[in-house]
Amino acid sequence: MPMITLTINGKELQLEEPVTVAGYITSLGLDTQHVAVARNGEVLERSDFVSVTLAEGDTVEVVRPVGGG
Repeated sequence: MPMITLTINGKELQLEEPVTVAGYITSLGLDTQHVAVARNGEVLERSDFVSVTLAEGDTVEVVRPVGGG
């Protein structure tokens, strides 16, 4: 199976196979409840993380909120 190439947080990345947003976030060791994700310029609802699959050419931004004052 061919690898897919996408851009995550401004860096080109290759994945061995398509993966859901939830699967990718979990693979980073992050909790899906503590991140915001935009795919191709559209902010995703957390409930969509399990159903949206990252695909060839996608541009993804994964953001963890930072508290402070």
